[in-house]
Amino acid sequence: MPNALSRRTVLKGLGAAVALPWLEAMGPLTSWAAGSDTKKPAPNRVAFCYVPNGKNMADWTPKSVGNLDELPHILQPLKDLKSSFNVLTGLTADKARANGDGGGDHARALSAFLTGCQPRKTDGTDIRAGISIDQVAASRIGDLTRLSSLEIGCEQGSMAGNCDSGYSCVYSSTMSWRSATQPLPKEVNPKLVFERLFSTTPNAERVKQDARRKSILDFVREDSSDLRGKLGANDQRKLEEYFASIRDIELRIERAEKMPPVKTPDYKAPTQIPAVYEEHVKLMYDLVVLAFQADVTRVATCVLANEGSNKPYPFIGVSEGHHDLSHHGNDAKKKEKIRDINTFHVKNLAVFLAKLKSIPEGDGTLLDHCMIAYGSGNSDGNAHNHDDLPILLAGGGCGTIKTGRHIKFAKETPLNNLWVSLLDRMSIKVGNLGDSTGSLQGLV
Repeated sequence: MPNALSRRTVLKGLGAAVALPWLEAMGPLTSWAAGSDTKKPAPNRVAFCYVPNGKNMADWTPKSVGNLDELPHILQPLKDLKSSFNVLTGLTADKARANGDGGGDHARALSAFLTGCQPRKTDGTDIRAGISIDQVAASRIGDLTRLSSLEIGCEQGSMAGNCDSGYSCVYSSTMSWRSATQPLPKEVNPKLVFERLFSTTPNAERVKQDARRKSILDFVREDSSDLRGKLGANDQRKLEEYFASIRDIELRIERAEKMPPVKTPDYKAPTQIPAVYEEHVKLMYDLVVLAFQADVTRVATCVLANEGSNKPYPFIGVSEGHHDLSHHGNDAKKKEKIRDINTFHVKNLAVFLAKLKSIPEGDGTLLDHCMIAYGSGNSDGNAHNHDDLPILLAGGGCGTIKTGRHIKFAKETPLNNLWVSLLDRMSIKVGNLGDSTGSLQGLV
């Protein structure tokens, strides 16, 4: 296309420059697999959506391997999207197992899900897990977008205290880790997420806020200079991490100042956390769609509920707590209720994926240029087992993933092999990630 628009093209009006999302006039979007040197590849986005307490696996797992034919009960809401996702079985999160650390499977399930690292058993400040795949991606491609990554969720969680058999609450409420000792708390308020994505604060007020923020950062840095010599090694490490986080905020502010503002979408801005959980879930999924569509970020995580969550679901006829029901003891009625909760979550996933698929982009759809991983760090919540995990992978990954299949991998295949494979498809090469042993074969 001789007169194709550049991705850096901006709209200018009313004294503002506005970055454009991907448009067909920018030329055909080519896949990562095509290896073209003359066309700019489509941006490959990745999102990780987590649901707690495992699944009723008998109602999750397709009966046959290969092409997706009749879907099991839990996956029925996705029947119209069969050609757009894969069900992956056989993957294992070994570092969510006790491995000598005793109880705490829920805390380990979430903290090891994207890291593949054994979390340190502590309810103090000496937390440790590992860098998560989303932050590996953000560190490599985050400078291409306004936000390097987006961490959101639908259930607030504490960042301190004992929440699971001697494990800090941070483990069971946090999926994203910038480093082994730096968890990234999720934002659960859709109003704040929308403002972060689209900078809805008026320009003059935003300038004041940025100036005030910088002033506070400078003050905190100066005020702590006399403190360093009085601290032990562990506290000094925590202080260094704190200032690394401050520096990250500064870099984000500087990058935002240099990049053209993003056009606010034609979408009613959220005003608060919805009282109805289902509306909260839909809002957060919508925000991921908007973020990817406007190319504000290409990396997102969404925790639908904290690991070990005992949230009831009375709006679907389940008044008991989710975690309590997950310990069903093979009681048929309890397993039916777990199945109903699982189906509810998949129903909302289906709405999310359908919205991505409904948005044309280049020579395909937004979903064609995404990799959406959905699942849990537990399989059967009653047994607290972490092998044969319920994992679904949707989207074409810019032509690098063949969808519409149930793929079964060898027993004990590390879940992190999947994550390494997704990084490969974003042209991010890593030697290993957590307990990975290589890339997965069979996705293409």
